[in-house]
Amino acid sequence: MSYANAPVGADEGALERHAALTGPAAVLKVPEVTALFWAVKLLTTALGESTSDYLVNGFNPYLAVAGCFLAFAAALALQFRSRRYVPWVYWLAVTMVAVFGTMAADVLHVVLGVSYVLSSAGFAVVLAAVLWAWWRVEGTLSVHSITRGRPEVFYWAAVCAAFALGTAAGDLLAYTAGLGFLGAGIVFALLFAAPGAARAAFGLNGVAAFWVAYVLTRPLGASFADWTGKGPEVGGLGWGDGPVSAVLLALIVVLVGYLQYLQRPRRERILPA
Repeated sequence: MSYANAPVGADEGALERHAALTGPAAVLKVPEVTALFWAVKLLTTALGESTSDYLVNGFNPYLAVAGCFLAFAAALALQFRSRRYVPWVYWLAVTMVAVFGTMAADVLHVVLGVSYVLSSAGFAVVLAAVLWAWWRVEGTLSVHSITRGRPEVFYWAAVCAAFALGTAAGDLLAYTAGLGFLGAGIVFALLFAAPGAARAAFGLNGVAAFWVAYVLTRPLGASFADWTGKGPEVGGLGWGDGPVSAVLLALIVVLVGYLQYLQRPRRERILPA
């Protein structure tokens, strides 16, 4: 992100307008896809699983779901109101998608009785429809083109659909296929590495590789969260959903705080002396 040619003495609004005219990358609303991006994403999916189970099982489930829905809506509203990518705002929204999305998926299966096979197929169709509509309207599915407005709406719709599909697929392997938490986690770890390997070896399209890997982060993180948090009677280590959530949250705060710190020099360079 460069503001090297920005007008001298301009306020933040003028800098935003200048950036929009001189460089589309300057107003991107999503982070760069790096190893740190994937690390934080995996931690948020694990946190979503453990926190959802902790809240629903430890408190009134109706109040827990309602409260998390409000937090989810507020986090997304904050993200949409932001003029540019802000690490803590973006990752707060991703985290609340993970927490509330897990609760919504559990309601679909436990309360409404929808099978994991059916929900996996249904969410795959929803994700395909969102990506198709996004491509038809914007002409690209690249996360390097997400700016305010319509591209951002499509992006978050795809994120929510990808999370829902990953949730259903994870439960499908762990429960319906009988692999258990650790077995499912190992399978998803191998699958998660596959798009990157295929891109390096066979030139797999980068956009396709990203979205396949993005879907797989959810069942991968959730499988290991369940394995560490759940009791031995169901194949877990028995550390407890609460303690696992606390550790995951601490790790996320540290990493996102580091990402936020990395933004400081870039912001300081655009402010007038």
